[in-house]
Amino acid sequence: MKKLIVAAALLTGALLAQAQTSAPATSASPATPAVPSSPAKKALVQKLLTLQSNDFEDLARNIVGQSLAQMVPAVRQALQQQVPPEKREATGKAIEGDIKMYVDESVPLIRDRAIKLAPSTIGVIIDEKFTEDELKQVIAWLESPLNKKYQQLGPEFRGNFTQKLMVEVRPLVEPKYQALEQKVRASLGVPPPGSAASGAGPSKAAAPAKKASGK
Repeated sequence: MKKLIVAAALLTGALLAQAQTSAPATSASPATPAVPSSPAKKALVQKLLTLQSNDFEDLARNIVGQSLAQMVPAVRQALQQQVPPEKREATGKAIEGDIKMYVDESVPLIRDRAIKLAPSTIGVIIDEKFTEDELKQVIAWLESPLNKKYQQLGPEFRGNFTQKLMVEVRPLVEPKYQALEQKVRASLGVPPPGSAASGAGPSKAAAPAKKASGK
């Protein structure tokens, strides 16, 4: 569950970054004259979109992760408050399985819809802003061995960076998260973990005292 939360948070940030970077191009489009188009140029636009198919996959996962970012914390809280301790592990695994199924089913749906929508949205902007020669240069770069090598190293870059970042920030963030969790529990009137078990001790100890007084 923690991995899902971290992934959802990172993916949500990526979506916001994409929205911010795309806004200026949209607002500037009325003031920029469109570059003449042609059937050959439209074919280059379609080829460029095809080469970017992995980006549509990533975008689909970003959107799915954004929805999970709202659900997962609520699930964690419900597990602690409403599920008996002996059933939490099994219930958590069942929920993780349901979440995985949701991701596996939703990502392809969003990806395919994005691929269908891209020509009439992204493709139109590319067609207006780039010349045929510029499109050829972009495609040549995307198909170049150097770019492919760089893209292949992406997971290694991100994995190594993420691991080191988590080691660095965990001591800084965990105390703040624990303090927040305590405040939330206090606001909700939920006892801290283990308090129920500790509270059972005195009640058990009180029972023999009543029997002794009866004698």
